[in-house]
Amino acid sequence: MTPILAPLWNAAYFVIIAAVIGAVLRSPVVKGWFGEAQGALAKHLLLDKKIYTTLNNITIPTSNGTTQIDHVVVSKYGIFVIETKNMKGWIFGDEKSAQWTQNIYGRKFRFQNPLRQNYRHIRALAEFLELDDSRFHSVVMFWGDARFKTPMPENVMTSGYTSYIKSKQQALFSDDDVRSIVSAIEAGALPKTWATRTAHVESLKARHSSTTTCPKCSSELVLRTAKSGANVGKQFYGCSSFPACRYMRNV
Repeated sequence: MTPILAPLWNAAYFVIIAAVIGAVLRSPVVKGWFGEAQGALAKHLLLDKKIYTTLNNITIPTSNGTTQIDHVVVSKYGIFVIETKNMKGWIFGDEKSAQWTQNIYGRKFRFQNPLRQNYRHIRALAEFLELDDSRFHSVVMFWGDARFKTPMPENVMTSGYTSYIKSKQQALFSDDDVRSIVSAIEAGALPKTWATRTAHVESLKARHSSTTTCPKCSSELVLRTAKSGANVGKQFYGCSSFPACRYMRNV
């Protein structure tokens, strides 16, 4: 390369590298990782480790694939299953809707109701540990510059979730129970490898394309016909556990 072209090549090289780094930092995976890391740090600093044991990024086998849980906090006051979202903009949603909406400068994006998403995590972990659902607490935490534009349940928040965890003071487990639960999760969780991540993604695809098993609670799906509303007469798949589970999917 000639001396004249060398400076131009070097400048172009650094522009390309800067663009790649910027794209990586903006990617949902990396942004999500920062959100999860933020959550792990907050719990580490603000929760008494003598009372609360935190497990991060847990993937467990289920009866129909795998489920991945951002954070699990085990204590004598119950098992806190935490779903984290690293999002910005206005968030619209309610407890019963299948999907919520993110609005960023007028652009709208739909995403799965995280409460429903976390319900499946709790059901899977309850089945895995052979415990009743009443021993679990669902927590949804939004990291990033997100603002709720509709009323949210108290367990969906943008701050103060360690305070929410510590507000639960009814003892549900003994100290021995807590140690046994932590050991069971650590022993039964799949290794934190790329292969586990890939297998989980494939499990998600299979579960959401199934016509026999509810992806939300793993109950049987039933072919039904709408009797009212705009879709009257049309068939859809509905969860056999309705009304406890309201999952439905078009045929």
